[in-house]
Amino acid sequence: MAAAAATTTQMDNTRSLSSISSTSSLLFTRTNEFYKIQNRVKFKSPRALSIRATSSDSVVTLLDYGAGNVRSVRNAIRHLGFGIKDVQTPEDILNANRLIFPGVGAFAAAMDVLNKTGMAEALCAYIEKDRPFLGICLGLQLLFQSSEENGPVNGLGLIPGVVGRFDSSNGFRVPQIGWNALQITKDSEILDDVGDHHVYFVHSYRAMPSDDNKEWVSSTCNYGDNFIASVRRGNVHAVQFHPEKSGDVGLSVLRRFLHPKTNIPKKPTEGKALKLAKRVIACLDVRANDKGDLVVTKGDQYDVREHTKENEVRNLGKPVELARQYYKEGADEISFLNITGFRDFPLGDLPMLQVLRLTSENVFVPLTVGGGIRDFTDANGRHYSSLEVASEYFRSGADKISIGSDAVYAAEDYLKTGVKTGKSSLEQISRVYGNQAVVVSIDPRRVYITHPNDVEFKAVRVTDLGPNGEEYAWYQCTVNGGREGRPIGAYELAKAVEELGAGEILLNCIDCDGQGKGFDMDLIKLISDAVSIPVIASSGAGAVEHFSDVFRKTNASAALAAGIFHRKEVPIQSVKEHLYKEGIEVRI
Repeated sequence: MAAAAATTTQMDNTRSLSSISSTSSLLFTRTNEFYKIQNRVKFKSPRALSIRATSSDSVVTLLDYGAGNVRSVRNAIRHLGFGIKDVQTPEDILNANRLIFPGVGAFAAAMDVLNKTGMAEALCAYIEKDRPFLGICLGLQLLFQSSEENGPVNGLGLIPGVVGRFDSSNGFRVPQIGWNALQITKDSEILDDVGDHHVYFVHSYRAMPSDDNKEWVSSTCNYGDNFIASVRRGNVHAVQFHPEKSGDVGLSVLRRFLHPKTNIPKKPTEGKALKLAKRVIACLDVRANDKGDLVVTKGDQYDVREHTKENEVRNLGKPVELARQYYKEGADEISFLNITGFRDFPLGDLPMLQVLRLTSENVFVPLTVGGGIRDFTDANGRHYSSLEVASEYFRSGADKISIGSDAVYAAEDYLKTGVKTGKSSLEQISRVYGNQAVVVSIDPRRVYITHPNDVEFKAVRVTDLGPNGEEYAWYQCTVNGGREGRPIGAYELAKAVEELGAGEILLNCIDCDGQGKGFDMDLIKLISDAVSIPVIASSGAGAVEHFSDVFRKTNASAALAAGIFHRKEVPIQSVKEHLYKEGIEVRI
């Protein structure tokens, strides 16, 4: 949620890139001046507006104002057998038979859009008349009186309360990213199948329950404090979590909203959710093979070619098929890494965009994509910003984008000058889409030293001694797929990118990649202790015990693996079952 507004120029460029509808373009236009003006949202009396519902029972009206990934919401609605009518005018809201508002981005920017287009007034009128409504994430927060995000900024004012930021001083990582449990406080109907299952949250801001809003609250969630996870009054529902990213449980929430009068049997409670779960992520390294086909591959210390006479690219399957398989097996997220991205123009990478579009049709957990997220100029001299490139990925189905080399260069500049220019890909994308949408992928390798003062970078005492008995090492960051070392350590990079707007760190280790001997605990502990954003442990998993080790010995929020899943050496479900038996919270 934590994002400020982009400049009008940036967003105009973003819109020119894609065939985004004129409606979305209109709704997503906003100016920097909005942030200089506080508490100015005014409405006419909602009761002065006329409400009339359309007759179609198989159509959902969707309020998409053009920010972030709502493709998954669209896919989930279609998956459940409904058509979609996009809001183009305030009258479309008033005439809706049922309305879904999947809010993404920043509170202030969204309110500015809604106010300037007349949508805010129409929303208030629609909800005040108790018409069927489902708000998702920001779509819940906007119902409250105001938000502290880039504010205070007035909301729709329908529910008493102020939306505030999570407190990270108590050791909880902000944003909250992952699968957490609900405490259902009253009958909500749409939550009937959730029970003790986990649902997926990704946010930095939340509303708190109080005596003034208790009649609205239908469930809470604990993350440092008990915050409001869902509200319900009559036909009006809103959830802080993402049902479209919460697997079958999330689809059941949408199904019960779309079929409120159908006698859907309540499923027995089978989950075991108690708190925020540790995530198990399946990673698919995608690249073109020598025939030009996109395949999933896996490197051995970043070498993806077979050691044969033909020296062909290692082919472990088709990306869309594998992603669907891992979703069915229980992966909490799917991460695509386009490992040819640094050599190709990102916007010419149409097959990768198609992979995202096809995957998001049937995979209802978060999707991350990395590779080639950077500024570039094409052969015709047309300049594209990293923001435009990221926007194309978001519209194709990505929930998060992963930045590698470009983040290293940005961090180096920041540490050298102490100035946040706002021009790096990391800063631009997190400003518009929120830091929860930006992952920084760090690719370090160990450099052994005899004494920690031998280098200017943070060094640690290592568990396994170096080749000459060295007791210490620092972790040198690399770029361009690990081929070029840079004068910056992993510790320094992690601290810098957090300040620049990263919401999560994907922590690889070149030395451990493909070895199957376990994660680099020294590295992961160093970084996860240094930052307050979630850290994903990567590189080296070869057995189920490696997952429990990394969660017990470090503050990693998630663990990622690739080869052991692709080669079917260790099934995802086996990892989950092992973690559960070891007393580690996981989504079952």
